[in-house]
Amino acid sequence: MKFQQRSYRNAILGSRLVHFQITVKETDLMVSASIPLESVARELILTHRGYLEAYIDQYPDFQRTLKPWRISGPAPAIVREMALAGEKAGVGPMAAVAGAISEAVGIGLLEVSDEVIVENGGDTFFKTRLPVLVGIYAGNSPLSLKIGLKVDSTTQPVSLCTSSGTVGHSLSFGKADAVCVMSDSCALADAVATAVGNRVRSAGDISSAIHFGKSIPGVSGLVVIIGKDMGLWGSLEVIPLRGKKC
Repeated sequence: MKFQQRSYRNAILGSRLVHFQITVKETDLMVSASIPLESVARELILTHRGYLEAYIDQYPDFQRTLKPWRISGPAPAIVREMALAGEKAGVGPMAAVAGAISEAVGIGLLEVSDEVIVENGGDTFFKTRLPVLVGIYAGNSPLSLKIGLKVDSTTQPVSLCTSSGTVGHSLSFGKADAVCVMSDSCALADAVATAVGNRVRSAGDISSAIHFGKSIPGVSGLVVIIGKDMGLWGSLEVIPLRGKKC
């Protein structure tokens, strides 16, 4: 896969933490931590990718299916997280892969760093001492990077995942410029962002898509952007950016 510069990444970077990028095959993470942890992060990626790849070698349909996957028999934790997230959202397990890897790496890094942000293609795991302002990148929408969400992960990790039908490589059957989902589970947020995005083909779909997303246990907030229109739900603090540094 050809590398693409992810210009939205400046929306989650601040000056207080150490930032570094790690790429292993299709996994491309931007990590922020209290100290440089490139080698630790790389080992965590290799470990969890290894578990996932071994399972896919045994069950190739896990990677291809667009329907929820039922596990029978032993399976690695990351596979179980993906399958459960896909089942709750009504999508295939690979819809949760980026979020699942973000969270697995983030949890591993928290053993050696008291603050961690792991971003994987717009799917982000947070645990920080101070709230973080995250800009929403929504492609060509006039709202892109004009608004931000305050993410407070000071007491427990929080995940914010973004899906788009107009930006990036991810499979989407909708036309939303951005669907952001907040949850304690990064895998669930990733899967729900895909499922909600699949339901948005015009501004008229925003209300019904949000109604679907908020019905899923574990979802705490939703943002849907298509063109100049936006819908919001949940425990979200939305802040106009207007030149603010995230």
